[in-house]
Amino acid sequence: MNKEITKTSNITIKIGLDPNKLPVSIVWNAEDNGLEEQAAEAFLLSIWDKKEKNTLKIDLWTPEMSVEEMKQFFHQTLLSMSDTFEKATGEHLMAEDLRDYCYHFADKMNILPKE
Repeated sequence: MNKEITKTSNITIKIGLDPNKLPVSIVWNAEDNGLEEQAAEAFLLSIWDKKEKNTLKIDLWTPEMSVEEMKQFFHQTLLSMSDTFEKATGEHLMAEDLRDYCYHFADKMNILPKE
């Protein structure tokens, strides 16, 4: 069932490339966030292609993104994905399994907060 579109909004991502076409800067903005362009060091974009039943994705990061930051970025992204999965599907137990894996990931990457 398609809902009537009453408004559209743009999200803009600008990638600065070096001569080898590798990303050296990332800035983004969303029309409705009320902020100026925001700098970023990495982003992951996944889009579902309904016709092909496949995910199209773009994963970019700048040289300024440290390995430690990448570990945290992935951990936080995985946690967020488990929340989204639960909201979208109602699969509470599987979402909890994903969260358990996120704890395992953080433990193996030594990024758990020190107690």
